[in-house]
Amino acid sequence: MQAIVMTNTGGPEVLVPREIPEPAPGPGEVVIRTEAIPVLYPETQLRAGAFPMASPPPVVFGFQAAGEVIAVGEGVGSEHLGQRVVAATDGTGSYAELVRARAEAMTPIPAGVTAADAAAVMMSGSVALALLEAAALTGSETVLIEAGATGVGAHLVQLAREFGAARVIATAGGPDKVRRARELGADEVIDHRHAHWPEELRGEPGHTIDIVFDSLGGTSAAALLDTMTPGSGRMLSYGWLSGEPARVSAADLIPHGLTLTGCSGPAWHGRVDHARAAILERVPALAAPVETILPLDRAAAAHELLESRAPLGKIILRPGPAAR
Repeated sequence: MQAIVMTNTGGPEVLVPREIPEPAPGPGEVVIRTEAIPVLYPETQLRAGAFPMASPPPVVFGFQAAGEVIAVGEGVGSEHLGQRVVAATDGTGSYAELVRARAEAMTPIPAGVTAADAAAVMMSGSVALALLEAAALTGSETVLIEAGATGVGAHLVQLAREFGAARVIATAGGPDKVRRARELGADEVIDHRHAHWPEELRGEPGHTIDIVFDSLGGTSAAALLDTMTPGSGRMLSYGWLSGEPARVSAADLIPHGLTLTGCSGPAWHGRVDHARAAILERVPALAAPVETILPLDRAAAAHELLESRAPLGKIILRPGPAAR
């Protein structure tokens, strides 16, 4: 079968099409015939060597895949055969025509939802749901959603009012993404490419930010503290798009009576996993999530496109004759 092997850490060119043996399911595992593979931003960071891989290269790359269960291992019921699912791997193995995954890591795709849409929504959408549940909105809050035109931010913008946000402010990078965030439902959008963009949030007295969904990290996080509601404002930090975590200490938070929640670690990932089925049920109500579909053997081109930061929707790889 065809797969994409990461030959080393480096640029997109380290993702190379190869013919490899077909996988067989072990105990508690399934094999999925792949229909759609999402290209995820964290994957570009792993490929580049910013974070360690679960298995050293050369290795079949990829986190998630959607398709049909065609084989089950010992301990997995035969009723799963033929089921359409999205599955998470253990950090490798999804950029392939056939993917092996743990049975508990797969989520059924609801009727009427395509494999491509399910794959596109699964990771960022389930993170967004977990963030909104953790925020515990009450119906009166103003929220700030960073990077609100794409990925997790785009889902937060679309879902925030369902979970109780009264006013949604988003940031985005550049005119096209500012426009997109407005289309998704943000009341106000600020271009975070401007060096001093947090200052644009300092408006009339009494108009403060109750909750910040922080995906940028870096120095902008501390700059936002003066815009947050004293005594009850809270920041949920879940991303490092700036290249470093939020530069916020207890000494920064305490004088304002603010809190910061770090959304990471095993307990957090358990909350995200719990949201997988719920986000797939919401797919028909969301904006079309897929922007580009490429054949599997163009994985390197997909990574180049994603790293350009130009796409507004998800890039999907699709195995099949077009990839040959």
